Amino acid sequence: MMKKKYKVGGMSCAACVARVEKSVRGVSGVQSCEVNLLLGSMSVEGDVSDDAIIAAVTSAGYCASVEGTENRGTSDVPRDGESSTEKGVLYRLVPSAVLLLLLMYISMGHVMWSLPLPPPLDGNALSIAITQMLLSLVIMLINKNFFVSGVKGILHLSPNMDTLVALGSFASFAYSVCVLYAMSADAMASDIGMMHERLHELYFESAAMILVLITVGKLLEARAKGKTTSAIRSLMDLTPKMATVVRDGVEVVIPAKDISVGDIIIVKRGENVPADAEICEGELSVDESALTGESIPRDLGVGDTVLGATTVLSGYAKLRAIKVGEQTAIAEVIKMVKEASGSKAPVAKAADKVAGVFVPAVLCIAFVTALIWMLVDGEIGYALARGVCVLVISCPCALGLATPVAIMVGSGVGAKHGILFKTAASLEASGKIKTVAFDKTGTVTVGKPAVDSVIAIGATEEELVRCAYSLEIKSEHPLAKAVVEFAKNEKNITSDAATDFRADIGGVSGVICGERIFGGNLKYINESLGAELPEGALSESLVSESSLSYYDTLSREGKTVLIFAKKDTVLGMIAISDRIREDSAEAVRELRKMGITSVMITGDNRACAEYVAKQIGIERVIAEVLPGDKAKHVKQLSSESGTVAMVGDGINDSVALTEADVGIAIGAGADVAIDSADVVLKRSSILDVASAIKLGRRVLLNIYENLFWAFCYNVIGIPLAAGAFIPLFGWELQPMFGALAMSISSFLVVSNALRLNFYRPIQNNNKMQTNINKNEVKEMKTVTLKIQGMMCPHCSGRVKSALEAHPAVASADVSHERADAIITLNRECAAEELVKIVTDAGYKVIN
Repeated sequence: MMKKKYKVGGMSCAACVARVEKSVRGVSGVQSCEVNLLLGSMSVEGDVSDDAIIAAVTSAGYCASVEGTENRGTSDVPRDGESSTEKGVLYRLVPSAVLLLLLMYISMGHVMWSLPLPPPLDGNALSIAITQMLLSLVIMLINKNFFVSGVKGILHLSPNMDTLVALGSFASFAYSVCVLYAMSADAMASDIGMMHERLHELYFESAAMILVLITVGKLLEARAKGKTTSAIRSLMDLTPKMATVVRDGVEVVIPAKDISVGDIIIVKRGENVPADAEICEGELSVDESALTGESIPRDLGVGDTVLGATTVLSGYAKLRAIKVGEQTAIAEVIKMVKEASGSKAPVAKAADKVAGVFVPAVLCIAFVTALIWMLVDGEIGYALARGVCVLVISCPCALGLATPVAIMVGSGVGAKHGILFKTAASLEASGKIKTVAFDKTGTVTVGKPAVDSVIAIGATEEELVRCAYSLEIKSEHPLAKAVVEFAKNEKNITSDAATDFRADIGGVSGVICGERIFGGNLKYINESLGAELPEGALSESLVSESSLSYYDTLSREGKTVLIFAKKDTVLGMIAISDRIREDSAEAVRELRKMGITSVMITGDNRACAEYVAKQIGIERVIAEVLPGDKAKHVKQLSSESGTVAMVGDGINDSVALTEADVGIAIGAGADVAIDSADVVLKRSSILDVASAIKLGRRVLLNIYENLFWAFCYNVIGIPLAAGAFIPLFGWELQPMFGALAMSISSFLVVSNALRLNFYRPIQNNNKMQTNINKNEVKEMKTVTLKIQGMMCPHCSGRVKSALEAHPAVASADVSHERADAIITLNRECAAEELVKIVTDAGYKVIN
């Protein structure tokens, strides 16, 4: 069974996709066919020739070529495909709108309100009518793509919205042409009065207005382009083009694509790894955030596996290639992005589905109406007028605008507040989200290492930070930068001169004030201090039992602990972590209020993930997953709970973002994540996730309201136009009032959509409360809790963070030395709540 890829040209909507798929699936030997509208590609599985597939696409009204070949046939892309671009729509809209204004001035301004006209037209009814016809005809020619697409829909028995638009416009134009001929007969009979009377029966402006209004919607669609191949190109750029390998004992530089399994690859600081490989010599510190999303670099040694496309931060090593080319982890990610980035079915399909029944139904009703009145009244003109009135009043303008106008306003409001929806489908789908899956690093956390706590043991806190600063200022490691930033910006401490500086895997060392100081992880400190002591002096660990308990506690919370020491003395520890965003907890609370379940999916270790999840209120955690597994878990969540949104910021999230029903990217994240997502949060606030869903729900409701009005309008208007109420109540509707009703219908749809401008995004209640507290200090209350079990500044910091996360707590002054917490409240709060917070943090309230 063969699976081939093709490029398809000329598609402009979901109906085009369905038409191509239906045509290709009808070819003998085709097992499956999937068309990607946004990429203009098609995947066909089966034993069938390329010529047969291309012929099937051509017979459906489009063009195709085998992917990767010369553009055989794509030069014949139908013009409607070209005109669907934003520039093409704009080129049609601008002249159409100008001509429509002129047409409206003549037809409405002069005929109805006697506005002045140039001498050749003034008082000449026939010239006025011919001018209206010419203006309307030019507008129809400019927008001929509607008629081309509409006729194709009828010929292929799959009418779409273009079919309805073309039918309404043509009906108005054709009726007006008939009236024009009647006016010429009046001219021959010198019946000037009747000629002027017939000016009111012309509907050329209706034929033109329909096209212009729908073109506005088309412009919106063109601007709301979906995902492109830039996401895939960004992934490809991560893999280096050249690589250094050992061939016959000599180092040579070759194209990375020529690496074979078993080749020995040499990598050093600043380079990207060209293939998945195993370290056979040397040590590396690598940044794997491109694949795992983890901001903390990994220290790797002999026997460890390093993934392709990761960046070497420090070290030198020889690697043995174990996966190359299409088998590498990054290649798998690229492959999955390609497969998962297909266009999603729009939620608002009601209008397109009804179109297939609505069009022939209206035609039948119009024909039956004219026939009945001809039999009853016997006057052909009156009967024709009734039939035309049905066609005019049933114009699908309101039906066609129901979705795009709501989308246009909703997209604009979202952009105003920093929420960018890439497609109409993504905005609609956001309103149906039931579950939100969050990535951890860079999404619910800041994504940048920062000092969390300082624990002084064999020195004062200032001495510890000064020593750490003096060492780390010479290191380029991300953890070192966190220490330097903390010392400079938060502690305002100056550094001492460090000589004989060494940067090793796992730590750094240098001579400060005549003594060698070491800083790094536990293994590095033990090994380094052991080398400074006489043989046999090194026990299992030079770090005391109490210090180890601090170390273990911090490690369980997912923090990276740097230990600083000299000779046989541990100066202290500095814990570094990825801080939780200030609005993460608020975002989860808002989602819970909206009835939405929050889940965390991360490649980080379970202990760290669960700790972070507990802090922000997420109950379900899926940890230690690879990029491909994230997509699988998103699929599983979708099958369990319905529409799922994935929120991420890294390259490793790109597959899951495209696999989710709605992919939401943090604006400060990687370019590939932004390219892969359906929604981008420019303010990088995950509270905007809740705001995006709230806006999606409002837009979806607005669409349903518009569609409801459009359908009800037709259900009531068509019988009225057909004359069903004449025998009962004497209600008779002239075609011109039918056109007016159509215009009012469109106006009401647009007006309803404009109500979306009153939307406001969700605000961070914690921030707002803080501002209120500054102005209402007198109303605050203070509570003091006596706490047992706090042993160090880290314990104090942990209790302080837990208490201040509560919305009722303005601030908390916690001290392990006083063994208490002085809590300032900004509103009423039960004491039991505060006690529970401290207890959950692992300590005991004794008073």
